[in-house]
Amino acid sequence: MLIRGVKIEGTGKYLPRNAVSAEEMDRRLGVAEGWVRQKTDVAVRYFADETESAAYMGARAAEAALAAAGLSFADIDCLVCASGTMEQPIPCTASLIQEALGELHAAVPAFDMNATCLSFVAALDVLSCLIAGGRYNRVLLVSPEIASRGLNYKQKESAALFGDGACAVVLGRSAPGESSRILHAQLETHSAGARLSEIRGGGSRLPASARSAANADDYLFDMDGEAIYRMASRLLPEFVGRLLAGAGMRMSDFRVVVPHQGSAMAMRLLRRKLGIAEEQLMYIARDHGNTIAASIPMGLHEAVRQGRISRGDKVLLLGTSAGLSLGGVALAY
Repeated sequence: MLIRGVKIEGTGKYLPRNAVSAEEMDRRLGVAEGWVRQKTDVAVRYFADETESAAYMGARAAEAALAAAGLSFADIDCLVCASGTMEQPIPCTASLIQEALGELHAAVPAFDMNATCLSFVAALDVLSCLIAGGRYNRVLLVSPEIASRGLNYKQKESAALFGDGACAVVLGRSAPGESSRILHAQLETHSAGARLSEIRGGGSRLPASARSAANADDYLFDMDGEAIYRMASRLLPEFVGRLLAGAGMRMSDFRVVVPHQGSAMAMRLLRRKLGIAEEQLMYIARDHGNTIAASIPMGLHEAVRQGRISRGDKVLLLGTSAGLSLGGVALAY
């Protein structure tokens, strides 16, 4: 077990100005009033307007995280964007976040990591190793997501789930004697499910120049929710068993479990299959929606803000993503 003396020094969140209620989504989707709330349990989510780019939202979340940590950008020696929805193909969104922070000549390395909904978890795993190994001292990890621009309103159940927003954390070394640690991380990809959740267009296989009325749906989000649910239901228990064994812990050892806020159905699956007590589960989808990679750090941020965790408390971050991937990080906050 590789225990890393790395701590989350501060967290910050940004939600767009445009709140979209379940009733408004009913109208947008052309369904009966109450359908969205019944299907998703999401009462409100937030959609970015034309002034709120991924970089803008990420920069605001980053500023909040730095303030919470009592730090400034001058204390940061690496900036990473962990997101499933890049602002544009080139340059990386991290460089655009650095620009939006006004740090035009900071010379701080900036790069992206993308594991869709598990981008934050994957980045936390990798970056904590780099910090523990002495490569970086403090990293600003930012997850901005704009899901609303890629929704396919023909797929009503998936379109009803998503929201936009950004979350950021500052990662640094734990001081001698501090209890904050990364205890264990586990990531697996089962590519038998690679085509169950995808946006086929926009990359090199179907470039933007190839878009037409006939293939327009290829440029929107496409998900087989039932197939993902079946696959995750089968794989998660053994995966979590391996994760807990690697951490030398039981589920009951965690003060809070922060899952990816995929759907109310996914939350029920987690609780039932994994033995998570109701008081352990951090559930924020009701007033955020599924914010892709931002959902796990947002849940962590809310756990800190609401006083549900204190320094030294054990926390489990856990989720699934397109790929089909499973991932988790056990940490002492």
